[in-house]
Amino acid sequence: MSTPRAALAAAALAAATAAQAQTAVTLYGIADGGFSHVIGQDAAKNRVVSGVMEGSRWGLRGNEDLGGGFRAVFTLENRFEIDTGELSNRPPSGTQLPERFTSATGLGLTQAFQPVVSALGQRYAEDRLGVNLEGRYFDRQAFVGLVTPVGAVLMGRQYTPAYEVSATFETMHTESSLAFGQIAAFPPSLEIRTSDTLAYRIQLGDFTASAMYGFGEGSIENGRMIAAMAMYKTPEWGVGAAYQTRENEFGDKALTNTVLGAYAGLGPGTLWTEYIHITDDHPSGLQEGRDILLGLGFDRDVIVDPVIDAFSEALRQDANAYHVGYSLNRGPHTLSVAFSYFDDRRPLDADVASYGAVYTYAFSKRTDVSFVLTRFDNSDTAQVAPGQAGFYGGFASEPGEDVLSTAIGIRHRF
Repeated sequence: MSTPRAALAAAALAAATAAQAQTAVTLYGIADGGFSHVIGQDAAKNRVVSGVMEGSRWGLRGNEDLGGGFRAVFTLENRFEIDTGELSNRPPSGTQLPERFTSATGLGLTQAFQPVVSALGQRYAEDRLGVNLEGRYFDRQAFVGLVTPVGAVLMGRQYTPAYEVSATFETMHTESSLAFGQIAAFPPSLEIRTSDTLAYRIQLGDFTASAMYGFGEGSIENGRMIAAMAMYKTPEWGVGAAYQTRENEFGDKALTNTVLGAYAGLGPGTLWTEYIHITDDHPSGLQEGRDILLGLGFDRDVIVDPVIDAFSEALRQDANAYHVGYSLNRGPHTLSVAFSYFDDRRPLDADVASYGAVYTYAFSKRTDVSFVLTRFDNSDTAQVAPGQAGFYGGFASEPGEDVLSTAIGIRHRF
């Protein structure tokens, strides 16, 4: 079965609530791989990669008609890396962190703190730099729900409302290194999916809305999450908005996003635009870093607290992200161009711009080839490098280094 271009929870629910009543379990997925060449990164410049356009995955989607307008639905979706067969991956730069997180002087500390900063940075990178490092079997999605005449209630691991709006209204719909989210992947500027959530969703014609509550249970890093979104979409135009906020492990307000997006038919194609506001005054997971340094025997008052405070300052976020693009589809040919800009409003001034083009030729409804060209312009302390769909590319060789990525891939949907 062919999957939609953007594999969101919304797509799963749409399939489950199709007009025809039926009881069925469907196997679906995407196998996407290719070759990339990157300039401006110390990591291997030529690589076989998984997910040039979309992250490879397989899933099971179930739908049972209970009668009276009620349905039971579920989705279990597994990620895998087609180049290795693994469930998780690290960026091409491995456990390298940007210099603003690994340099004692860059963190506002004296050089005497460098061994402590290096130890913390290495442990932080080992624990966090990558996708699905925990090895969850159904990392992409795992939820069950009940569809009723007045909306759907879903629970489990799901895409967040803010991410759904962002993916819907950006030109690439999260596909390829040209995707909007690639410019602000570390620290994460937008939570993509989260576990232990309860969501309510309703669709009335062209209008869709959802609200989500994340319990944060069992997490040593994150507390509760509250999010909501609304979208109105027609073939000619559409608009959407979302708000999402997360608490850290101490109950302080942490990563918070406001997302606005729109599209409209313009000439022979479609114009896309999006805005995201990002704040995080109380980053999550710093207690873990404090425990690591205390476990290594460092003094709390003299060494540990100053280092953690400096690291916390570097992880805080206050930024605006902007996106505009244009896509044109003619038969088997699809051409997209896009420009994205991350405006860092902190003293670190880690501004990033990305721009490029993607051409896709469809051999059939299931199989296509893609050619991707993306350039990242890093300013001052920024060190972002483009990745593929499903994970970010890590970091450039040094602060302010521009990065150019070219890729060719083949994608098969089933």
